[in-house]
Amino acid sequence: MPFPMPRPMSGSRLAPKTRMMIKRMMMSSGSPTRPSIRPSSCYGRRPDLITLLGCAALALAAAAGAAQFTSGVNVVEVYAAVTDRTGQPIMGLTRDDFTVLEDGAAQTVSVFAAGDFPLSVAIAIDRSFSMSGDRLALAKSAARTFLGELRPSDQAMIIAVGSDTETVAPLSADRQAQYAALTRLDSWGTTGLYDAVIRAIDAIQTAKGRRALVLLSDGNDRYSEASAADALAKARRSDVMIYPIALGRERPVVFAELATLTGGRSFQSSRPQELNTILQTIASELRHQYLLGYSPSRPIVQGEEQWRSIAVRVNRPDVTVRARDGYLAK
Repeated sequence: MPFPMPRPMSGSRLAPKTRMMIKRMMMSSGSPTRPSIRPSSCYGRRPDLITLLGCAALALAAAAGAAQFTSGVNVVEVYAAVTDRTGQPIMGLTRDDFTVLEDGAAQTVSVFAAGDFPLSVAIAIDRSFSMSGDRLALAKSAARTFLGELRPSDQAMIIAVGSDTETVAPLSADRQAQYAALTRLDSWGTTGLYDAVIRAIDAIQTAKGRRALVLLSDGNDRYSEASAADALAKARRSDVMIYPIALGRERPVVFAELATLTGGRSFQSSRPQELNTILQTIASELRHQYLLGYSPSRPIVQGEEQWRSIAVRVNRPDVTVRARDGYLAK
């Protein structure tokens, strides 16, 4: 069955089915979604002999065809940020302005929405001894600036990165609890940066809405059990936009890679005012994104895992489009 096309949008009004679909997509974990299937009469009470024989045949067919193409519609959702040459979000784009490619093949965008989506953000702050003094104070101040840019309904969590990764303020919309957690944060331990990236992704991955990780660190990992490759692989398979910010003179290569794979951006700064501007820019970008949904033209095969690349393009000059670079089809 072809995927239903939404009715044309007028202002903020969407057809009811499209609104429901977008709501489900915004609350998903980013993996392709399938419609639910009701149990058949095979599971009803006291089936007769014909029903039992039919169910047995279905069970044998299912066992033999475990790798057959999936039935129903798989919807892949992609959030895209579009900015101009100055880094400011571009608003007012329509579905016709976008082209979505999967493994190089153009896809039909069947769901489109623009505007402010619910946000769930993990703010990870390096608290290790290498960040003691001015750097930690700078990171805490920047985190407060970012929290102040969020809407009352947006959710955030504070994660402290040291020898251990600790959630010092759980995911909520309670700003006072988050500010208090920042105030209590002091220097301790050695930097386990790659471990922290993996655990922060796990912590925020199942949250609702547009998920993001803002990482404030000097970028020097000295303690992780995981490698940089492990952290990059985890980031690539998530639907969490990562915004690493290096608080020092250099921006580590892994920061740029984390951002590129997930559709985020990486920054470097050690100046308070510039850092506050960076956090305001990130908050604005997260609030002004586009949600694109499509059903892959090449069916997903059950029982197999395959990486599929995604590329999002906009048919306008002098714009930058950022989106995750693919997903694991399974």
